[in-house]
Amino acid sequence: MNALHPFSASPAADRVHLRLMETSDLHVHVFPYDYYSDRPIDSAGLARTAALIAALRAEAANTLLFDNGDFLQGNPMGDYIAHERGLRPGEMHPMIAAMNAVGYDAATLGNHDFNYGLDFLLTALDGARFPVVSANLLPGPLAPPGLAALPRYTLLERPVRDGAGATHRLRIGVIGFLPPPIAVWDRRHLDGRAEGGDIVAAARALVPKMRAEGADLVVALAHSGIGEPGHVARQENACLPLAGIEGIDAILSGHQHLTFPGPDFAGIAGVDAEAGTICGKPAVMPGFWGSHLGVIDLLLDRDGPGWRVAEHQSTLHPIAIRKPGCGVVPLAPSNPAVMTAAARAHAETLAYTRRAVGRTAVPLHSYFSLVTNDASVKIVADAQRWYLAEMLKGTPHEGLPLLSAAAPFKAGGHGGPDYYTDVPVGDIAIRNVADLYLYPNTVRAVRVTGAQLRGWLERSAAIFNRIEPGQPDQILLNPEAPCYDFDVIGGVEYRIDLSRPPRFGPGGRLVDPTAGRIAGLSWRGQPVSDDMEFVVATNSFRASGGGGFPGTGVESMAFEAPDANRDVLLRYIAEHGTVAPRADATWRFEALPGTTVLFDTSPAALDHLDELRDLALEPAGEGPDGFVRLRISL
Repeated sequence: MNALHPFSASPAADRVHLRLMETSDLHVHVFPYDYYSDRPIDSAGLARTAALIAALRAEAANTLLFDNGDFLQGNPMGDYIAHERGLRPGEMHPMIAAMNAVGYDAATLGNHDFNYGLDFLLTALDGARFPVVSANLLPGPLAPPGLAALPRYTLLERPVRDGAGATHRLRIGVIGFLPPPIAVWDRRHLDGRAEGGDIVAAARALVPKMRAEGADLVVALAHSGIGEPGHVARQENACLPLAGIEGIDAILSGHQHLTFPGPDFAGIAGVDAEAGTICGKPAVMPGFWGSHLGVIDLLLDRDGPGWRVAEHQSTLHPIAIRKPGCGVVPLAPSNPAVMTAAARAHAETLAYTRRAVGRTAVPLHSYFSLVTNDASVKIVADAQRWYLAEMLKGTPHEGLPLLSAAAPFKAGGHGGPDYYTDVPVGDIAIRNVADLYLYPNTVRAVRVTGAQLRGWLERSAAIFNRIEPGQPDQILLNPEAPCYDFDVIGGVEYRIDLSRPPRFGPGGRLVDPTAGRIAGLSWRGQPVSDDMEFVVATNSFRASGGGGFPGTGVESMAFEAPDANRDVLLRYIAEHGTVAPRADATWRFEALPGTTVLFDTSPAALDHLDELRDLALEPAGEGPDGFVRLRISL
């Protein structure tokens, strides 16, 4: 357990110590269990976080617990409840049951809470014994009954004790925000039914109203990260301008799956990454899957009839740490009440995910998916193209070249050295299919020009740092770029010239419109010209504009399928019986003689080095945080 905070000591008379605690991005991780690898883990699970919550509650006289959203989707238990078993009115969702057992005071919604549709979301929320607020969720004309009833904010009235033991009544205003692009990311569920409004505009309108209604303190639950310093319309990561709004006292953030305070946000103007403040106000971001508990300790002084924040401290409490030579070491036991709340669903999920649907004749893993052609990505692309080849028959798009875009979803990064897909030769179970395709997207097709296709690939190539030719051991990957934005487009061939600057930055921001890393782009041996036309199979998130890829968006949509990408993958495997996807030579790095780069991957990758044929690669020692480092000669 962590040492007691300085604020844990009894404050002076007439001073109130209030402890705010936060979880975020739980993604249905109740048990400390990885359903994909079918084994217990120590680095995730609300059951473990709950032990920290209980300990920190016991230290302080006055505590509040909040969740920052993305709790209903994200692992096979969420998919099982939503798609296999269903959730009937009045039935408790296991995630909500677990949260009730922990005792949350309030929560807000994240973008992934909409992935199964509004009806499912509202049915799940019916069981919550805590208010769920969302200030910038805007119901549309087709919104289901109940959506408009979700409060935009709430005022929690709580008795609190000061340092002398006297009791006071404190009114804590709690307001929640979700990322505005939800209507783009989940268009099939939200079109005409709901959308996300601007975070900062909603706060400017509602925070003064909360104060006027008697809020002594305003806490912002922002399912939004730390991004641009200034306000940008419909900003996804808006915590910096949000913290600048008068009347907000504390920011509980999330969405980016990072941690704050800490080095993830060092060097950003207006952010003190060591003290844990944004624009001078206390803030936390507690990782993901229950990996950390975010804590803000406040000392409140009387301010006339109300209260003001006199001192504050932001800290993170991990449920496990990684020690060199020891791996992951747990710091908290599992809370039995939380485990019991979801025990039936856990057992049913295990039975569901262990069913075999086919076999693979080749290993399907993502250890090298960011540096070479990869079978685990190829099988997803193959399934999408197989499905759409039939769906596009008889449409105006039938005669066009059909390509397929797919990206690795689990390739280390902030997920750590164990966050990789690994399906060995043999049976493919449902849990393996879910491992190959994590998200409940549906299949889409977009019609693009050759110029847009090239731009799409330029956007994918933003994951790589610029490399100086002739120099040794340069870091290959940009840590700000997530692996799921590295789309490989099967059906064409191309090279990536790392010596050239990227055209796009992470998130899709255009940084150099004249830059071009994509070389030798060809289709069936012929150069791709700007005016050629293609159909690209992809998913609903990407096709609707998620990630800011050229050629995507509603205006480019050629076909909207009713089937989920994961279901299509499952049907593809089941129909073929045994699959053996070949990692075709779709792309490669442009040769840069005398140049080496360093690439971090899982230690398990060392068992698969003999599978590489077209990459000059060798071990280069240990990387940070439990990764191994490989050297690639370009």
